[in-house]
Parts: sequence; C-alpha cells; structure tokens
Amino acid sequence: MRERLAALVKQVCVAGDRRQGLDPDLRTRLDNVLAVLRDEHAEPGTTHDDPLAGLADVFGLDEQDAELLTIAAAPDLDANLALAFGLLRGGPSPARATVGLALELASLPTLSGAGPTYLGPAALTRRHGLLDVAPAPALWLGRELWVPDRVLAHLVGVDEIDPLLRPALVLPVPVDRLDVDGILAAAVTAGEPLVWIRSPLGSGGLSLAAAALSAAGIGCLALDLARVAPGADLRHVLAVTAREAALQGAGLVLVHAERLAEDDPATLFAALAEAVVPVLAVGDRPWQPPWLAYHPLVLEAPAVTTEDRALVWDRELGAGIADHRLATFRLAPEVIADAARYATTLADVTATEITADSARAAARRVGGSITSGPALVPTRPPTFADLVLPDHVARPLHRFVSWAAHRDEVLADGRLVDVGGKGTGIAALFSGSPGTGKTLAAHVVAAELGLDLFRVDLASIVDKYIGETEKNLERVFHEAESLNVLLFFDEADALFGKRSDVKDAHDRYANQEVAYLLQRMESFDGVTVLATNLRGNLDPAFSRRMSFIVHFPDPDVPTRQRLWERHLSRVTTDPADPVQVAHLAQEVELAGGDIRNIVLAAAYDAVAAGESVGMRHVLAATVAEHHKLGRRVPENAFSPDRAR
Repeated sequence: MRERLAALVKQVCVAGDRRQGLDPDLRTRLDNVLAVLRDEHAEPGTTHDDPLAGLADVFGLDEQDAELLTIAAAPDLDANLALAFGLLRGGPSPARATVGLALELASLPTLSGAGPTYLGPAALTRRHGLLDVAPAPALWLGRELWVPDRVLAHLVGVDEIDPLLRPALVLPVPVDRLDVDGILAAAVTAGEPLVWIRSPLGSGGLSLAAAALSAAGIGCLALDLARVAPGADLRHVLAVTAREAALQGAGLVLVHAERLAEDDPATLFAALAEAVVPVLAVGDRPWQPPWLAYHPLVLEAPAVTTEDRALVWDRELGAGIADHRLATFRLAPEVIADAARYATTLADVTATEITADSARAAARRVGGSITSGPALVPTRPPTFADLVLPDHVARPLHRFVSWAAHRDEVLADGRLVDVGGKGTGIAALFSGSPGTGKTLAAHVVAAELGLDLFRVDLASIVDKYIGETEKNLERVFHEAESLNVLLFFDEADALFGKRSDVKDAHDRYANQEVAYLLQRMESFDGVTVLATNLRGNLDPAFSRRMSFIVHFPDPDVPTRQRLWERHLSRVTTDPADPVQVAHLAQEVELAGGDIRNIVLAAAYDAVAAGESVGMRHVLAATVAEHHKLGRRVPENAFSPDRAR
C-alpha cells in the first residue's frame, strides 16, 4: 500500500504545480505539505504485501479502479494527504477527494465517460461496497469519495468482521454422517453464483452448505437472516455480508433465506447473484421463479436423523447426558449447539450439573418461543391409572398412544407416506362436556409418549388483522414440529369452527382461516389433540382428518363412584362421619372435574375448621358447587337431617 501512496504523492505534486493561482498563504502551506509528503514517501517500500492487489483480484478490479480506490482511501491513511487534498480544493482544512479531484489525480478527463464508468452507481467498486460517493444534490464533480471503515481496515491488514453482521452470524456445525451432494460440490467448485438449498424442518441445510464449501477448499461465512433486526435494509445487509465473505476469502451461506421473499426478492436475489463469492441460500420454501430472472440451481437438503442429532448432542455436551427424547427434538445442528451452550452457561452460573432435563429445557428455550408460552409439564406425570373412564373410552386412548409411539417404525421406509404431500402426524379429537377428563387425557397421552404438552393460548393466536392469525398459527405449528411436543388445542371450536356462506368480508376471511387450518393440519408432522365441548360446532372437514375421535360421556353411576373413591383417597377422612360414596354417586350427577372440585373444597373447609373431611363437609361443598354451576340441587342428594 505504501508504494501506491508514494505514486499518489507524485500525482498530488503534479496537481499542486497546476495550482499557481492559489491564495499566497494557501500556496505556501501546500508547498510545505508537498515537501513533507516527498520526504515521507521517498522510499515507497515493496509490492510483495499489497492488500489492494488481492482486493483487485477478488473483485475483478482493473488498475484504474485500484488507483481511484487508493485516492478515496488516502485521506484516512495519511493525514498529510488529507491536508493536501483540502489545499488542492482551495480550502485550509483537511478534506477528502472529490470526483473531480480524483479524476485529475488519476489522469482521467472529466469530460469523458471515465467518471460514470469508474465512480458511477454501476461501477465495480461501488456495487461491491468498496467505495462510496456522496449523494446528490452536490454537483457531480464536487461530490466527495470515501472508503468504508471495514475496507480501510482490510487495506492496513486488519480483518475483523464488520460489526453490523456480528449479531446475525451463525457457526455451522458438522454432521458426521452427512454426505456432501455431488452436484452442490461441483457447483461450488465451478463458481455457480447462486444456489438455493431447500431445507425443511429437521434438515441440515447449513451443515450441508458448509461441508460443500469446505470440500472445495473455501471457508464459510454464515448469516442467519432471522436474527437481522426487523425493518433493517436487507439490500445493505446483503451487500455488506457479500463484501465480508469476499474479504475473508469465504463462501456466503444465508440461513432462513425465505425472509428475502417477504421484502423485494427480485432485487435482493439479483444482487446476490452478482456477488464475487459462491452464495448458498438455505430456506424452508420451494424456489419461486418470480424471485429471479433466471432459475438458479435448486437442491434439497437431506434430513438429519435422530441418530445424527444424538451424535451432535454428545459432541456438544459430552456423552451420556442427552437421552432419546432430547434427540427427537428436530432442531438444526447449529441450534443444538446454541442450546448446548445455553445449558452449559446455566449450569455454570447455578453451580449445577447438566442433566437431560436441563438440556431439554435449554432446547425449548433456544429452539423456539411458541405463542402458547411454556410447556405444560406436570410435577407428577399422570398415567392411565389417573383416568377414570369407561372401557369403551379408554381403549381408543391406549390405541392412540400406541400409534404415536410406533409412528416412526411404520413410516420409516417412506412407502406409506402420502404422495399428495400430507404429513405423517397423528391427530385426535376429544369431545364431551366440561369436566369429563379431556384435558387430563391429553396430559396422559403426552406423558405416555414422553412428550411435553403445549397448550395453545387462543388469546395470543387470534388477531383482528387479516392474515395475522394464520401467521401466529404457522409459528406454533412450526415450533411444535421442531420441539417434538404434543400440540393441544383446548376449546378448539373457537378456531376450527364451521365454514359459513360468504355474506360479507368477515365471513370470507373467517373461512380462509379455517381452510388454512385444514391444510396445515394435513401437513403437520406431529401429535395433535383437539378438545371441544361442542363437537357440533366444528367444521366436518376436521373430523375426516382425525386419526381418532374420542367422546368423553358424562359419567354413569359406577364411573362416578370410582371418581369419588379416587379423589377421597387423597384426603384424610373422618371415621366418625364417613362419606357415603355410593349415595353420592347415585344422587350427584356431576362430571369428574366437578367431583374433584367438591372434594377439594371439602378439604379446605375441613382444614380451616381443624377437622378431617367428613360427610358434612362434602355435602356443604356439593351444594356450593351446584350453585356455582347454576344447577338445581338434587332433592334426594341428602338425607333429611343434612339437607339444610
């Protein structure tokens, strides 16, 4: 770089000789500065270490580009050159070169096309973010030139990544058994400018892209567009990222590249196609032709298996910590690495050991923030023994659990997967009156399958703005798939209601939401439970998409007796005032949830009185529960001496 600055000093001296009409004071100062510059650059040094030569080679710059880039950078590299530029412009202070001064120093005529060619918006140096020109309304020849700080740092041998990109950078995580696609490796080696890698949930798109670049002997700079701040100028972000990759001598990998389709895909993808490094865009959507004037190479990322994920967990946490449940979380390898770091940090600050449970909590925290909030994980996982149901209801629940437990085995070879694009998920509809056990049954199914249960919060899903409800639901479905949880829609009729005749815009958009849910339920690759008190309010199309439909009837007398016995077995009863379970089962026609509430209320009243639970407490609680429900107290529920 010193040799280039020495050559520039000679041009500055020539320009100074032409400034004979300067103010005498400025003329004297200019002569003094030029004398100092001649002394400073009398020995220019060698050319064996010239970052600008490497820059020109990477970006395809010719010698004229390099000379103008040197002129633009000079004021930031040499204070005396900055002062000389200011004096040449007729001022007393340091200044940058203008377009006119730069053309003069480069011996380019201002009346030719050299200015627009080398300094206009389409110039190589400007397209690749190496040089900037002040915008209008300044006169063209009077606009100042400057070089971005990141490029200046590179020119003086400092290569720290641009601060703009650091929050969104992601480190690829190798997957040992992931084979590099031969077509992708050949495309990278041949210098294909843009490749779209579709990476659905559970795939290793970033790992595949990094492995292909490594096989070609190229480094990898990966940017997660999901971490770029909303509202950011994506065109500027992409330009800075492509420039950074070129300065690093790396290929560029963009994760969550589908975000580009939400902005101005035609402009953004066209800019990426002009990058001087290979660009591998990883997204979860199929490529859409309108995104670019030509169709780039499109490849499908291979799925990362449960065994692959287990190996990544073991490598990040150490063998013996991760269990099978953790490996079933369909997280990308780089997300697993983030979750492992989170678990390690949490263990360090709390002075505890990392366990499978803490690793799962870290995976849920890092892997997504489902709209419904945290997973509902009971302190004591319920079992089928906690369900008091008739046999004809319990049998399909056992079958539901069995299907879900063996789903991977049945579908392993892919021959039973629907060619029409339907998912491999299993869904059940639980219907029945309030308190009949639907929610408890959902918890039991989740516990039997070793899954966390996520209960969808309808208040945070439904949005008054058109299209927002679908976006919220998509986020829930996507994260439920990635975290391998049981997705539970309570009061499902609020979302899955019947479609109606279109009478106004409200009907049309409501029908669109239901249609979206129908499609998404078909493609969902997980376990779903819908619960409703009013099955008749559900759109019939949802019933056809259910693997199981289980109706929870109001309990009959034998079932009510079992419910009373189960709940009363958990409290201390008064032998002097025994609870008449058979009588209550016969006369109190309430659901299991209501019976539980009665026993709980009786326990509170008894403890408050310093007593054990007796029939007197249960009867009082029964009356209160009927009043709370707005139901008539049965005449025969109590013996005459207690019915007060």
